[in-house]
Amino acid sequence: MTDTFNALLVEQVDKKTFTRKLTTRNLTDLPAGDVVINVEYSSLNYKDGLSATGNPGVSRNFPHTPGIDAAGTVLSCDSGDFAVGDKVLVTGFDLGMNTPGGFGEKIRVPADWVVPLPQGLSTRDAMVIGTAGFTAALSVQALIDGGVKKEDGDILVTGATGGVGSVAVALLSKAGYRVVALTGKADKHAFLQSLGASEIIGRETLLENKERPMLKERWAGAVDCVGGDYLAAAIKSTRYGGAVTCCGLTASPELPINVFPFILRGVSLLGIDSVQCPMPPRLALWKKLATEWQLDCLDALTEEIELSQLDPYLDKILAGKVSGRVIVAINPQ
Repeated sequence: MTDTFNALLVEQVDKKTFTRKLTTRNLTDLPAGDVVINVEYSSLNYKDGLSATGNPGVSRNFPHTPGIDAAGTVLSCDSGDFAVGDKVLVTGFDLGMNTPGGFGEKIRVPADWVVPLPQGLSTRDAMVIGTAGFTAALSVQALIDGGVKKEDGDILVTGATGGVGSVAVALLSKAGYRVVALTGKADKHAFLQSLGASEIIGRETLLENKERPMLKERWAGAVDCVGGDYLAAAIKSTRYGGAVTCCGLTASPELPINVFPFILRGVSLLGIDSVQCPMPPRLALWKKLATEWQLDCLDALTEEIELSQLDPYLDKILAGKVSGRVIVAINPQ
């Protein structure tokens, strides 16, 4: 095992100025931890863009290597939980936030962050799913656990071309639901249909009469990835007893809504967090993604780039110019 490796490094020049460059790092630059992993693939998430531009809500310690996802091979393990050569993945916890992340060829993390790669998934597949896909899976599972059945009616997915939204469309379709995808990108209708969307609507359709306290009942459930007016409108137009999951804030972190949908229609608002998800449900859901929820459209979802091509994509994802999933080939085997 060599001590040096390549990584994307974000450095702080002054309070509001950050630079990014590919550089050589050393294992001694990594924090203490149980498991050293040779990263084969990572993936690009909205949070990575925030980390790479110095957003203090994500990363505060610089120099820093972003990348909240990583999958690869165990190089060493001091805890005895994993053997050298084991295929593993890491998503969530503090990876890529203030702990050097998957945009480097090696990471060192606590053993209790590490998930054994489920049989049926490659490290590449796992990163096509990544945090975004795992968040989508948590959202779909929350709707199921919340009692939303296939026969209850349509499921809305907002921000449907994004990482979470696109996987949510595919998973809901795989699970037998009729999916209505919301997007402002007219050129992505065929893409969404290829993932399983039965109907596609524009933003203006959902937001019509958004100022009203209640809207006409339309959805059995919804997966909201963007927040703000979109989440509020989805809640206001969900049918009696339905449920809406909330996992994103790309539109806004604010929720302009009243209590009427909750107390008159019994609508449930379900918060989704993939970062601190406990290990037992985390393992169970990754197993499900490798078996009954295994997607055959992963390639259709995916653009693959190399670490040297990553820099402009960090700005593109913040600007909403990335569709589906972007995976980063770090050191593929």
